[in-house]
Amino acid sequence: MTRNPPFPGPAKSSTQPSLVRVLGVRDGIAIVVGTVIGSGIFLVPGPIAQKLPTLALVLLVWITGGVLSLFGSLSIGELAANYPGAGGLYIYLRHIYGKPLAFLYGWALLSLIQSGSIATLASGFALYTSKIVTLTPFEFKALPIVAILFFSIVNLVGIRMARAVQNIGAISKLIGIALVFGLLIARGHTSLLRIAMPAHPSPSLLVDFGVALIAVLWAYEGWHVVSFTAGEFKSPAHDLPRSLFWGTLIVTVIYLFLNVAYYAVLTPLEVSGSASAASSSIEAAWGQGAMLLVSVVILTSILGALNGMILTAPRVYYAMAKDGIFLQKFGEISKRFRVPVFAIAVQAVWSSALTLMGTFQQLFTYVIFTAWIFYGLTVAGVILLRRRSIAPLAGFRTPGYPWVPIAFVLAAAGITLSTILADPLHAAYGIALVLIGVPLYLLFQRNREKSTAEPNSEQ
Repeated sequence: MTRNPPFPGPAKSSTQPSLVRVLGVRDGIAIVVGTVIGSGIFLVPGPIAQKLPTLALVLLVWITGGVLSLFGSLSIGELAANYPGAGGLYIYLRHIYGKPLAFLYGWALLSLIQSGSIATLASGFALYTSKIVTLTPFEFKALPIVAILFFSIVNLVGIRMARAVQNIGAISKLIGIALVFGLLIARGHTSLLRIAMPAHPSPSLLVDFGVALIAVLWAYEGWHVVSFTAGEFKSPAHDLPRSLFWGTLIVTVIYLFLNVAYYAVLTPLEVSGSASAASSSIEAAWGQGAMLLVSVVILTSILGALNGMILTAPRVYYAMAKDGIFLQKFGEISKRFRVPVFAIAVQAVWSSALTLMGTFQQLFTYVIFTAWIFYGLTVAGVILLRRRSIAPLAGFRTPGYPWVPIAFVLAAAGITLSTILADPLHAAYGIALVLIGVPLYLLFQRNREKSTAEPNSEQ
């Protein structure tokens, strides 16, 4: 069987250092679990309960979000098996649609999507720290920057150090969540766990379910970022699809268990009125003193997600530079630490700057929905590649093809369209921010052509 060759990149210099392949399946799962589980599962159950009045509907919407995320993981797993280079989604988009669209994704990632996620997590770290100790206004602004710089330095030291921190963080996070779950179940009441569906669902229930699903999918956000580190997996074609699947499945199970624990202590009305279901349920079950535990668990969860975000995205900027469509410095690898030092450093500086900009949260909201456009296009690429291929794609193949990728693409389209219809002006702002990358791409492309032509003109 002939395997389709990966997209050709520039020839590598024999003297230039490269990324070191040390990651395995357990590391990949730790990246998925550690990155996806941030603060969402502790905060969004309240807004979801405002839309969905019963536990049955709540569990259904979390299962739906998990299944869609699994569909995305399985689909991207096929692409990862066939094109296992550093950069993940950027590599897949480049191969399927060409460099311009792939560049726009990378540009959006650096300008706001990933950098904004890092800044948001760091700001959340300061917020929850302030619930444990009193922070001055200066400390409140400085702490997010300190957190970003600390984990950026961890990643600058090398992938082995970043991997160790991510694995320890993921394990600590799971232990903390298991403790919260056990404490809530110990004081919970099975009489509160009414699983029955509404006897007379209203016509607007489907709309409310869709709104709640969008909130749930934000909590699942980040399952794909492990693909960015494909260049550092020992066996990416084998390990990446498994990391994507098992990591996403573990997250889904954890989310379901935590929701059951919340509703074992609080009524649906109490959940809907809570800013943090985790804090409210622990307080109701064990008193206000136990809320410190929840704050510590949330802080641990945020820090694990922060390290995962900082770890993964620089590999995209590295891949863009290696393709000659970004600043060459982003493609340089440290000879000592074997990581893209400049890419990590620029990401750290820009993310830190975003924490100081009061308007970045609003801009981040405008842009984050555009990520789902790229997710949908990437998964649709599974279908396109199979139709184009003379020989079957090798390695992992998406189970349930073509219905699995089709379902995900339809969901991505639904999220994008619902955002545009609900707030067309702000959606236009988000798309415009992404399209700023068009002239930048043309500039980088012109400079590349110019630098390529200059040696020829001298001959």
